[in-house]
Amino acid sequence: MKSKPRISAKSAKQSSIKTGAQIIVDTLIEQGVDTMFGYTGGVVLPLFDRLYDAPIRFINPRHEQGGCHMADAYARASGKVGVMVATSGPGACNLVTGLATAMMDSIPVVALTGQVRTELIGNDAFQEADTTGITRPVTKYNCIVKDVKDLARTIREAFHIASTSRPGPVLIDIPVDVEVAECSTDGPVGMKLPGYRLRTKGHARQIEMAAKAINNSHKPVLYVGGGVISANASDELRAVAQKAHLPVTMTLLGLGSYDQSRPESLDMLGMHGAAYANYAVQECDLLIAVGARFDDRVTGKLKTFAPNAKIIHIDIDPASISKNVHVDIPVVGDAKVILAELVKQVQRRERKSWFKKIAEWKEKFPFSYDRNSSTIKPQYVVEEICRQSKGEAIVTTGVGQNQMWAAQFYRFSKPRQLISSGGLGTMGYGLPAAIGAQVAKPDATVIDIDGDHSFNMTMTELSTAVEHNLPIKVCILNNGYMGMVRQWQELFYNKRYSKTYLSNPDYATVARALGAVGETVDKKTDVPKAVKAMLGQKSPCVVDFRVEREENVLPMVPAGKSLNEMHGLDILERLV
Repeated sequence: MKSKPRISAKSAKQSSIKTGAQIIVDTLIEQGVDTMFGYTGGVVLPLFDRLYDAPIRFINPRHEQGGCHMADAYARASGKVGVMVATSGPGACNLVTGLATAMMDSIPVVALTGQVRTELIGNDAFQEADTTGITRPVTKYNCIVKDVKDLARTIREAFHIASTSRPGPVLIDIPVDVEVAECSTDGPVGMKLPGYRLRTKGHARQIEMAAKAINNSHKPVLYVGGGVISANASDELRAVAQKAHLPVTMTLLGLGSYDQSRPESLDMLGMHGAAYANYAVQECDLLIAVGARFDDRVTGKLKTFAPNAKIIHIDIDPASISKNVHVDIPVVGDAKVILAELVKQVQRRERKSWFKKIAEWKEKFPFSYDRNSSTIKPQYVVEEICRQSKGEAIVTTGVGQNQMWAAQFYRFSKPRQLISSGGLGTMGYGLPAAIGAQVAKPDATVIDIDGDHSFNMTMTELSTAVEHNLPIKVCILNNGYMGMVRQWQELFYNKRYSKTYLSNPDYATVARALGAVGETVDKKTDVPKAVKAMLGQKSPCVVDFRVEREENVLPMVPAGKSLNEMHGLDILERLV
């Protein structure tokens, strides 16, 4: 009987030697990564060679910006960290818009970028860019790794930083010589984050003060942002709202955190929010902000925002407290944890007179439009999509009028249903976001409600959906204008439509050329049939709805005006 060969200490040590590229792949798998987005290039070839055999699904976009939006939307839809890879120089630079989008909306993304060899950095080498310098303002944290021994630890730190506290994008720049360098991976690799501490619980006394203020209020309003969704705190939010009988208004990114079919829902507030939400905020005696940052699109004129209200602000980011609006009761910590504590202390209240007044506003100023029009109204298209999808689809959007009509006329009931660029307002986001969301949720119906100008910016990503057979549905509300900017030109620039019109292609033909299904709808009577056919598609499809060209989003709070100074209320009142 042959004895088994003995493995020497030297050979055992050699068996644990790995290249930097392999360490990257192994550490990503360790972090639970099973899907990545990215575009290859010269200095990331060692990494892509290791990805060739890795058990990771890889989605190639047609442009790095699109890939970053895909990773961002994947994170929003799944609750996981989105991962993007790009090469050095132009590849890394093309990530900036996607990173800034994720940064403004607090989305956990980890971007890995290749870099020229360490000894060439600073010498204007081919495809060199100061990636960390360029992306520092648009990332939560970034760094360059110059020693292969630091790779695993740095990647672990990146995932931790991206996904905890206030989430955000993290970028790691990796020179190509670090990718090919070898290192022993024996032993645990810890994290070195002495200045990064998490505050989750919230101060007990502040929570007690918040509960007391809620119990004593007569006209409270819950103002909810995307932080509630990031914290997976929708159940706790619902428990507080229903126990204390609080009306709930949501920001654009907060939509879905509270079921809009519930009587407590005030829908969206702000510049293009519901009149009843804006009136309630302006008249409330207590405003309870949860996971929201008092963005200018929400507050209108700061000096007159919620003038009669004491303000509670629950947020994990202490830098957001009293940044824009003075806060009376700050509670710093995780929204899920704090709301769970708060529900124990709030009391059951009826507040019949307050809800009666809100009901009167709702009846007088609902979201509306001319339903008798013979042309296709964009609001009608969104309503029909919502009706036929039973309000259960994941909706992504571009930015502009299409985004606001989706927010106004699609009724969201669950978190992570609406995926849209909020803070940065990134046109071109909708299509790649739909791809990222469909990858994250393969069994879901994913619909991109887009504008023609937004779709123009990233339409080549339709090829990505075709390549991976992702059955996304793209609905273009095609009015031939950069609609929201045209609306401003109509209202404030005497209809001088300077450069807001572009000659659009035939989108159905473009879709078919790229391998997708394409259809054009220019008759109102054909809208229901087209929506039904679209929802039944098993392949990527684009439906070009030729909508009313100069339809406006109403109501609208003009820049510099108070929330209760809304344009278009007379029009909405006539349409009721």
